Amino acid sequence: MAAHIDPAAPTGPVVGFDLDMTLIDSRPGIRATWVALSERTGTYVDADLAVTRLGPPLVDELAQWFEAERVPAMADLYREMYPAYAIEPTLCLPGVHEAMDAVHAAGGRTMVVTAKYEPNAKLHLAHLGIDADIVAGDLWAEGKAEALREHGASVFVGDHVGDVRGARAAGAYAVSLTTGPCDAAELRAAGADVVLADLTAFPAWLRGHLQG
Repeated sequence: MAAHIDPAAPTGPVVGFDLDMTLIDSRPGIRATWVALSERTGTYVDADLAVTRLGPPLVDELAQWFEAERVPAMADLYREMYPAYAIEPTLCLPGVHEAMDAVHAAGGRTMVVTAKYEPNAKLHLAHLGIDADIVAGDLWAEGKAEALREHGASVFVGDHVGDVRGARAAGAYAVSLTTGPCDAAELRAAGADVVLADLTAFPAWLRGHLQG
């Protein structure tokens, strides 16, 4: 009997990408959301400082400014306010569409795996026309390995040491970018397999990696 072949199965690699400061520069929109949240709640938030610490879950940053018992409600409010303030100002980082195209040209699938609230992540992707085949939100660091393993990702691209931890926990090749808060030394110390300046270098790297 002939083996069943799933026509939807990728013939090339499944490559995961983080979102904030890997695919998109969301700092202007996130800053605007923090400013609006501060004004609405009357609680001081240093929005300029907050946008230097993108990567970890929202609740981690909220805990720097709000009492612990208020954090869950503030997370809900921030996520509710986010589309009005954060989607329009956010831009693609250089090389995003070319990176996605390189994966698809190799017969693969693209994933976005992010700590961001998944509905808001999808709004960013739709607004910027980023062609991701799979989106998984609300996952951070080693938690990202759940989605990476589920979809058979062999490469994960991110800008934070938490992304390196997620890749390694999933048994995926850890590609790190210096577009976020972590420098090359930090990323290598965390276990990155390769460090690139930004996504413009990714298509050539991927070709070489697949030719191996």
